[in-house]
Amino acid sequence: MSLAALLQRVVDVLADAGVPHMLTGSLAAAYYSVPRATQDVDVVVAPTEDGILRVVRALSQAGYYVDRAAALEALKTRGQFNAIDPETGWKVDLIIRKDRPFSETEFDRRERASVFGIEVSLTTLEDLLIAKLEWAKLGDSALQRSDVRQLLENRGDDIDRDYVETWVERLGLDDEWRAAGGGP
Repeated sequence: MSLAALLQRVVDVLADAGVPHMLTGSLAAAYYSVPRATQDVDVVVAPTEDGILRVVRALSQAGYYVDRAAALEALKTRGQFNAIDPETGWKVDLIIRKDRPFSETEFDRRERASVFGIEVSLTTLEDLLIAKLEWAKLGDSALQRSDVRQLLENRGDDIDRDYVETWVERLGLDDEWRAAGGGP
């Protein structure tokens, strides 16, 4: 199975289950200009309990390993769970949208885009930058900061810096923003 086939299956399952979603992570970065190898698909989801159960059931029926208890725990804690294709090793990280102002705003701003010819809901460039800065802070990740630097180099003129800097300040990401080359 190709990455495109995996993405199509996930998008179809989420749509059929009526679960609002948004592609983020490495595939979103690749869409905006930072291609790098990845073995997973990161998707933010905003499900109900019934929706999460429909997703788990559909992915399981499609042959993916999905832990129902982990999915329900992720829903309760606003964490994440994954689905793994045992034949290929491809992994889908399903990240439950957090109940906080940035996450709500980020999700509301998602846009339609074509990734591998597949219509998806995609995080905006600005929100991807902010999320990568958060991931960099949480994991002290040079890779995430590198992604931010490349996005700034390749798409800097397209970025609403006022929006980014507002959230950088609100979320306490000033050090990561400076380290990635975004701020003074």
